[in-house]
Amino acid sequence: MEKLLKLHHLDNVLVLTDDIQAGEHNTCGEMEFYFPRSIDMGHKVAARYIEAGEKIIKYGVSIGFATKMIQMGDHVHLHNMKSEVLPKLINTYEN
Repeated sequence: MEKLLKLHHLDNVLVLTDDIQAGEHNTCGEMEFYFPRSIDMGHKVAARYIEAGEKIIKYGVSIGFATKMIQMGDHVHLHNMKSEVLPKLINTYEN
């Protein structure tokens, strides 16, 4: 069963539709991914190699940028990306 979903054709991340267990292999279309660590449903993984400084694209729009190089299949989260969304949300709630 595929547990990876590409939301938009421009996206460079995939969304997990179910939990991934450490050591699991999974596919998205023709691409096969290996996951050395467990990742929870709803989180993002890199659909391809992403350079440090490159934009993270989800829903076809930039949601942030990579703070370091991200390998294909790596978990993409605040440990390796800077969000463009969080500061906007914080400002919305503060005003």
